[in-house]
Amino acid sequence: MKDVTIVVGYRKDAIQYACGRQFGGLEINYVESTLFDKTGSAYSLWLAREALLRGDAYLLEGDVFFEDDALRRLRDDATDNAADVAPFDERMEGSAVILGPDGIISEVRMKQTAANLNVNGGPKLFKTMNLLRFSGETLREMIVPVLDGLIGSGAVKSYTEELLAHLIERKGLKLGATRCDDLKWYEIDSEDDLRIAEAIFAYNTHRSPARHQRVRAAGGTR
Repeated sequence: MKDVTIVVGYRKDAIQYACGRQFGGLEINYVESTLFDKTGSAYSLWLAREALLRGDAYLLEGDVFFEDDALRRLRDDATDNAADVAPFDERMEGSAVILGPDGIISEVRMKQTAANLNVNGGPKLFKTMNLLRFSGETLREMIVPVLDGLIGSGAVKSYTEELLAHLIERKGLKLGATRCDDLKWYEIDSEDDLRIAEAIFAYNTHRSPARHQRVRAAGGTR
């Protein structure tokens, strides 16, 4: 990976100040969304379409705090396209996926809650961590054209998970599930979520301070 593109909107100046123009040898580019409060994550992804057309890419949503091993596992996954997933539990809500016997994501389900965990005989649910890797071919031939059609139709409030559901169901996208069952992570959308994340990542005396700082940095810059 040679460069990073960050789509910014709310408090964009603070983000640009914190991240700068380079990090660890990577060039950082910025794309501004002036409609950040009126659009969904698929619109932000569409704004970055020029970067997506340059080749293989990782997609990381900025409200996810995670251990750096989540990225290592995503990098090492043998499938062309992959998404980090973890077991869906009672604290979670939002999109969930179902895995086929081959480890490929077979279905995306929207608006899931703890109630969906108690369906007798139902398939096991996994939460999408919103950390994904796509091949250049998939981005060029499938994802960007579908994004163009989606946004062109006026569906600017769509979420990335809705895009993935469409690609899997109607376009035959093969998206591997990278299991992160044992890793710490959390999606932070509210103050309550922040408190939960702080508890999950509370300092562990069995972990070295240096390792702890690396974990926090990996999540905090995404």
